[in-house]
Amino acid sequence: MLGRMKLLVRWLLLAAALLLVAYLYPGVTVASFSAAMVAALVLGLLNTVVRPLLVLLTLPVTVLTLGLFLFVINAITFWAAASVLSGFSVTGFGAALVGSLIYSLCGMVIDSAMESVFGD
Repeated sequence: MLGRMKLLVRWLLLAAALLLVAYLYPGVTVASFSAAMVAALVLGLLNTVVRPLLVLLTLPVTVLTLGLFLFVINAITFWAAASVLSGFSVTGFGAALVGSLIYSLCGMVIDSAMESVFGD
């Protein structure tokens, strides 16, 4: 039961983080909180399924750039989520890069706060 509650709270907080990204950066637009919830779900699925494949396929480039290419992979997944959803849009690759950076930072803060509240 606690695991489900933790997952639900994390999902709601990540949706709120997506709204914060749209508020802070004009290149990212989110229509509503429900659109943010769907976008957070799609981003989570893409990060779980597609991102590891992209990391594996681009491993030589990632090693050559000392890991900096992972920022490009994050931007691609952020942009891909925006391209398949109607209430979530990104104006271009630069906006996807900045938006994914802000969203990742928010995710790290959320994970840290949830670890201190729920424990692990």
